[in-house]
Formats: sequence, C-alpha cells, structure tokens
Amino acid sequence: MTKPQFVPDQRARNTPHDRAGYAPYDLAGRFDQQLGDPGRRDLPFSAARLRELDAREEFPEGAVRQLDALRMATYYVPQEHGGALRSYEDLIQLVRVVARRDLTAAIAHTKTYLGSVSTWVGGSPTQQADLGARVAAGTVVAWGLTERGHGSDLLSGGLTATPTADGYRLDGEKWLINNATRGELVCVLARATPEGGARGFSLLLVDKKQLAPGTYMCLPAARTLGIRGADISGISFDGAEIPAAALIGAPGQGVEIVLRSLQITRTLCTALSLGAVDRALRIAVRFGLGHQLYEHRLIDLPQARRTLTETYADLLVMEAVTLIASRGVHTLTEEMSVTSSVAKYLVPSTGDELIRGLGQLLGARSYLSEEFAHGLFPKLERDHQIVGVFDGNTLVNLNALINQFGTLAKGYRAGRTNVDGLARAAELTAGLPEFDPTRLVLTSRTGNSVTASLPDSVDELRKAAESGEVPQSLLALAGAVHRIADETHELMAAHRPTPRDVPAFAFDLAQRYTLCAAAAACLQLWLRNRDSAPRGTSASDELWQNGLWLEACLSRIVTRLRPGVLADAPHNGDAVGGEDALDRLMAPLLSQYETDHMFSLLPFPLSAESVESLEAS
Repeated sequence: MTKPQFVPDQRARNTPHDRAGYAPYDLAGRFDQQLGDPGRRDLPFSAARLRELDAREEFPEGAVRQLDALRMATYYVPQEHGGALRSYEDLIQLVRVVARRDLTAAIAHTKTYLGSVSTWVGGSPTQQADLGARVAAGTVVAWGLTERGHGSDLLSGGLTATPTADGYRLDGEKWLINNATRGELVCVLARATPEGGARGFSLLLVDKKQLAPGTYMCLPAARTLGIRGADISGISFDGAEIPAAALIGAPGQGVEIVLRSLQITRTLCTALSLGAVDRALRIAVRFGLGHQLYEHRLIDLPQARRTLTETYADLLVMEAVTLIASRGVHTLTEEMSVTSSVAKYLVPSTGDELIRGLGQLLGARSYLSEEFAHGLFPKLERDHQIVGVFDGNTLVNLNALINQFGTLAKGYRAGRTNVDGLARAAELTAGLPEFDPTRLVLTSRTGNSVTASLPDSVDELRKAAESGEVPQSLLALAGAVHRIADETHELMAAHRPTPRDVPAFAFDLAQRYTLCAAAAACLQLWLRNRDSAPRGTSASDELWQNGLWLEACLSRIVTRLRPGVLADAPHNGDAVGGEDALDRLMAPLLSQYETDHMFSLLPFPLSAESVESLEAS
C-alpha cells in the first residue's frame, strides 16, 4: 500500500475560510490538516494517546511514523541538496504546527535537522548531496555536542578524534543527546588536538552501522521532567575507527561551524514555543468559555479577560520576532549572531512565563494529569521548559549579546541598517533570496539593522498618527520605547566587557535589549505590511486596522521594560497606555479560536478539532 505523502507546494488551501493567505502559513496549515483531528483516538496525534505515552515514558512512535509518511524530513534538506527546504519560514511554520500538537514528537523528529545542519553549513558538495538523500529517505541524525559535566562549555569537551592512517579514532562520550540511540548518524564535536582551544576541535559525521562491534555503546536514556518519551541518551566510543570522509569542513573548524550552525537552530527553536503557547492559550480560552464563576462565565470576568488578551498580545510579539528572524536568515545573514540570540532568549522565556500565567487561570485543573483536557496542560508546561535549554541556554544567549554590546551601540547611534536586507525581511510580500551559509559570521560587524531602524520607524509612525491612520496612544507607546532604547544603548556603550565574572547588570541590560529589538521588529512588520498583509478573515482585518495589534504589543513591551536597570530613568512616569487595545484583542482572539485558526497576526487555518480534544470539565 502506498504511504500517504504531504505534497510540498505553495498553492493555497481550497477551504471556505481560507482566503488571501500567506504561503508559509498555508503550507503549514495544509500539513496540519493531514495530521487530522487530535480528538480522534484512532489517529497517531490523538491528544489522549500522546498523553498516555508520556505517562509511560514511551517514544511517540506512531506520531513520528506519520511525520515520516508525510515526508516532513524533506524540509530538513535544502533544495539544492535534494530536499524541499526553500525558505526557513516554511520549516519554522511546519515545526510550529507539530509542536502545538505534541512537543515530544516535534523535538524528536526535528532533531534530524539539527544533526544535519553542520553539513549544510560546512560540508563538501559530496557530503551535502549524500546526506540530503539519506535524510530525505528518513535517516535519523543526532547532534553530539554536549558532554557529562561540561554542559554548554564546548571547549571543555573531552571526546577525542585521533588521526589514523585511514581516518580518525574516536574515544570518549557524548551525553544528553537527543536521538543518540535511535539515530543512524551522529554528528560529533571532537577534540582534535590535546591542547584544544577554538581551533582544536573538529566535526565528524559518524555512521553507527560502519563501526566495528564493541567500539561504541549507546548509553541508557535519562529520565526527564518533560518530553518523557524522547530519546535523551548518550553514546560512548572506545577506539571507534571512522573514515577520513567523515570530517566536516577542515580540521580544527569544528567549533566555528557549530557556532554558525547554532544561529539557524536557535531561530528554529522559536517554532516550538509558538506552537506550545498556541495550545496552552487554546486550552485556557475553552476553559474560560465553559467555566462558571460567581454566576458568570470565567471569560467575562475582567481579570480573566485581561490574562487571555495579554497572553495573546505577548504571543503576537513572539510571532513578530520569529517572522523577522526567520526571513532575516536569508536577508540579514551577517547579523544572525545577534538576531538568533535575541529570538532564542526572548521567545522561549516569554513562552514559559505565559504558560505559567495560564496555569494560574486554570487553577487546580492545570495540575490534573487526566481529568482535564486529557492532561495536556501539565504535560505541555513540563515539555516546554526544555526549549530554553536547547542550543545554548538563556545565559549563553544573553552573554552572546553582551559580547557585542559595543558594536550594537555604535550601529544604533549611527542608524546603521542594511536597508535592502531589512526591507525584504520585514515586507512579507517580498521574495527571499536563497540562503547562503557562507555569509554566517561569528559576530556581527555592523550591529543589528532591526533595532537600529527604531528611531526612523517611530518617525514614520508619527506621520501615520498625524494623518489619522493610527491613534496618538500608539505613537505615545512607540515614543516611550524609543526613549528607553536610547537609554539602553547608552548603558550598553558604557559597559566594559570582561571575559569572566560578567556583572548581573549586564545580563539585565541584555534582557532589556531583546525587548527593544522585539519592539523594533513589531514596528517594522506593521509599517511594511499595513497595506498588504494577508487578510480575508475578520480577525486579521481587525488586528491590522488602526494598528490594533501593534498598540497592544508595544503596550506589553513597555510594561516589561519599566522595571529593572532603568527604573530611575527619565520619562518613566509616562502612562503605559494600551489598555483599550488589549481589551479590543478579545474579538479577534475568539474569532481565531472559533474558526480553527492559529492565534496569529495572519490568517492561519488549521485542522478542525472535535470538542473531545480539548474537553474542559
């Protein structure tokens, strides 16, 4: 019998409620329809079945097989290497729809992309073609970077690659590796010289089937708080002989290739958070509509309504940051060391906060493992906590920004932007160039075009306010962000970098920088698309009219910027504003919920869900 396959084209879905869509969202929406109704127990992505597998700490075999059958892995392979990946927007949105159904399955399956990305970035054409064919055919690839006791400190790695007459001999261990046991191939970072250092490590793609018996061993799976069914294990080598052709890039290039590759994978992690928060908010909205408190529906109580609309606004900020970052992979490639760190810090950390807040709205039901919504919420909350740890944890990403404070401050003061690259990243109707991995650099030499555009964006918004296109309250919020961004960059310029003992103040400043960058992304996205953004639904029409979503998002960002290192700065007495915009978000929020759309800035139709899939008893 022929397996069902997802057809990877860019045609719009032929459904009654899908009009004037956005191609990457349409692509992912069609894929979501293929996955079927999560309320049906006979389907692999049954919400109830996945929760039961998680309780038993079993791998979601059926869900992963369905993703294989739909050939999702072809989107892990760039088109030039034989796959379907044309744009990183496509991949991020596909991962997003899988993550909103089950983070364990999404993380387990997409790990193959992480294991392959070093080859796409630093491999030879022959290696890229060979791996592309294997991945497209379903081969599972793991990425072996971390080791027991060394964590994110890659330069402390002890696994060695000793040159031999025919290649290399591997000795040592990689630990807490996703799919280390299930993967056929493992891309490992190995110490190539005894002294190590930045040029003392190499990358090698190891085919476990080619290793002699007894020269490697898969380590037992580690028990984890979340993603309990995932293969989080390790692998040890003892005299494992591998051919010279396994080397990716040049000898000693391993750390550089990994750091460049992480700029892509960190951006990809945002999809996991977007999907998880969409699911959590969907559970909370259904509960709010059905639960009675004080003779009123919960959703009609002011505090509950505000919790839901603030979560929605924060989710839209996360989406705006992701849209600019995913398009910037192609158009602002040289700045990805900044963009990816901003996105990887801001989106997962905000996601954790939002899920916790929705748990407070759900009350005791957020702790029920079976009786409420199939136990999806506590599973989701546990699963999502790992996203912030992947591919460099929170401190690693903030430190990456701290190390670039000087360049970022200079670029902001000078208004230094890649005009064409920024326009193509922000304007959703603009085509994207092919991704060129050779343009990835370890640190940005010019700063960050998105954040540097903030002053000009505020000036442009001022003209829109003067013409009556947007309310003065929106302009006031943008002005507040502008002032705080100016002050933030002044403090960044005054910071003197130190290789060790980085002060806590610098991390606070880096957090604030990510919020300024998020505000700049929101402004650019609205300004470049206010007349051309895909509409066609009442929710998208309302969100874009008069800058509604932008005002709500800036209100949330300004609220977050108030505390902390600039608490005593001038202008902090300005009214935050935006309360009315937050109230008006309830209509599009409910519209997207009722019409089976992703909670999103743009039309994003999904598979219809039966009541049982989110039963809120």
